[in-house]
Amino acid sequence: MVLDAQIKAQLDQYLQLMEGEVVLKVSAAEDDVSKEMQALTDELASMSSQITVEKAELKRTPSFSVNRPGEDTGITFAGVPLGHEFTSLVLALLQTSGRAPKVDQSMIDQIKNISGEYHFETYVSLSCHNCPDVVQALNVMSVLNPNITHTMIDGAAYKEEAESKNVMAVPSVHLNGEFFKGGRMTLEEIVADLGDGPDPEEFNNKDPYEVLVVGGGPAGASAAIYTARKGIRTGIVAERFGGQVLDTMSIENFISVKQTEGPKMVASLEEHVKDYEIDVMNLQRANRLDKNEMFELELENGGVLKSKSVIISTGARWRQLGVPGEEEFKNKGVAYCPHCDGPLFEGKHVAVVGGGNSGVEAAIDLAGIVKHVTVLEFGAELKADEVLQNRLNSLPNVTVYTNAQTTEITGDDNVNGLTYVDRESGQENHIELEGVFVQIGLIPNTEWLGDFVERTKTGEVVIDKYGSTNVPGLFAAGDCTDSPHNQIIISMGDGANAALGAFDHLIRN
Repeated sequence: MVLDAQIKAQLDQYLQLMEGEVVLKVSAAEDDVSKEMQALTDELASMSSQITVEKAELKRTPSFSVNRPGEDTGITFAGVPLGHEFTSLVLALLQTSGRAPKVDQSMIDQIKNISGEYHFETYVSLSCHNCPDVVQALNVMSVLNPNITHTMIDGAAYKEEAESKNVMAVPSVHLNGEFFKGGRMTLEEIVADLGDGPDPEEFNNKDPYEVLVVGGGPAGASAAIYTARKGIRTGIVAERFGGQVLDTMSIENFISVKQTEGPKMVASLEEHVKDYEIDVMNLQRANRLDKNEMFELELENGGVLKSKSVIISTGARWRQLGVPGEEEFKNKGVAYCPHCDGPLFEGKHVAVVGGGNSGVEAAIDLAGIVKHVTVLEFGAELKADEVLQNRLNSLPNVTVYTNAQTTEITGDDNVNGLTYVDRESGQENHIELEGVFVQIGLIPNTEWLGDFVERTKTGEVVIDKYGSTNVPGLFAAGDCTDSPHNQIIISMGDGANAALGAFDHLIRN
């Protein structure tokens, strides 16, 4: 038995939603992964009369494909899709059986109209919380369009293959044998990459908004909901709805919710936003902001949106070291997500740069996977909470260096070392290793604003207690501001506060 009783009970409910027959074609051998995969597919067949299992010879062994009777649907799992990928398997069964995916009809039409042959392969780790979104998106495309196929490949089960293709960060998507894109991607982003984006005139022809929110993270979603509830014509422009929260593994400090994951929280935010008449313009990057009679927001594609007031909530991103080798070896040993990419460094020596909570938590997680972890902190002591430091110090395969200034990441094809300077002695040191995880905080996404609004030296938008900036009618909220603490719950409050500030500005003017 592969599935425990609780999961089987949940799965049984889902399998009852199947609308037609599904054939699992299994290519297995005598190895442990094959045996586990065979046990899983047999267990699925025993739970539903609509699922049958056939032996087959597929491109990879072990692997299995999910098909309609008499045809190849194009969905294959190379490895055992448990962990975070179990949901991907369940959705593949339901959608292949004929159950419609939860996708807007306009997106379904776009996918069906994609011409040409597209054979996708996605390398994942089963502990990666970003990978399922990509796997599920590509599986949906395979179900809807016969010219599209997709194979999920567990990098741990196919370690040599992943290494031969230099896969050192997941998800790593390959298209027709060539690297396509890496990192978390939504269905909309993938489809947009295969075709043309929206016409700039679509944006130019929109009526002016009363409030235009720039950014779709917790602060932006909260701001838009609050203004929409006031009956104000509201729009959201988001480069990626959900923002940084999409990359957050576990959330345990959002009061009233004991524990959740970032993508689940973003899905809830999106559903809440959809309850109101909010014009959501996703996958659109802001380029410039001006003010004439109204605010004019120029998008990267050339379109221009007008609004009486604007709320900036563009959030922040992982801060980079800015040292030689970092950019060159990104996804070749330089990584930013220990949960996603950690399993690819099993048995190797890695470094974590940063001694705050994020860095120490990363080091603790990695210590259970890799051979050795070296933590480098720029300051004289670690900044993480005491409980985390105590846990770190109890681990036998962790070394901590403080007063360590990272100066270079070295490598040939991939990372092979890190150079740092001891800030007390001035001595330069080099560590031989195979991975570097950068965890040194956040930088606000505000460069595009230029001198239009007052910002701090580090780029944070300066606001008052109402969320107002130095430009009348322009407000800001969340991690892109000089608010002293970067937390999801604080960003949501800041968004609501800025929305109420914008509402007050509108009724007074």
